[in-house]
Amino acid sequence: MDQQQTPRPGRPGDERIVCSLCQKVAEGPPPTWTCSMENGSRRYLCDDCARANIRAIESRLDSSWW
Repeated sequence: MDQQQTPRPGRPGDERIVCSLCQKVAEGPPPTWTCSMENGSRRYLCDDCARANIRAIESRLDSSWW
């Protein structure tokens, strides 16, 4: 799957956050999603993708490894 960098919301009304793995869209900042910084880019992961890759996330592996 092509992994794209998820842009950070720019304005208060523009809070559309997209999972960088499955492309699921969240309206507003979801409190249960995972946010990480990789190579200076902010990436968001939905609950399902975070659970599926929790060991890699905790090991601090770049998402290109999983």
